[in-house]
Amino acid sequence: METTITSIKEKVKEFILNTTLADKTKISDESLIFKEGFFDSMGFVMILTFMEETFEVKVLDADLIEENFESINAISGFISRKKNI
Repeated sequence: METTITSIKEKVKEFILNTTLADKTKISDESLIFKEGFFDSMGFVMILTFMEETFEVKVLDADLIEENFESINAISGFISRKKNI
C-alpha cells in the first residue's frame, strides 16, 4: 500500500484517539494535543514509539521541537517529511 499524507494522518489520528480514549469530537487535526491535555510526557514517548514502529521513522534529537508534535497535522507533516512524501 502506498503511503500518502492522508493515510499517515488517518493512522496518527486513530492512534491518538485509541490511546487517549478521548471523545472523537474533541480532537481535530489542529487540536494542540499536549496543551489541551490529551497527552503528557509519557504520551509523547508513546507517540515516538508509534512513529518508529508504524512508519519506520527515526526521530533525532534535533527533531524534538514542539512544532513537529503539537497536533495531528504537525505529526503527519513531520512523518511525511522524514519519509520524503
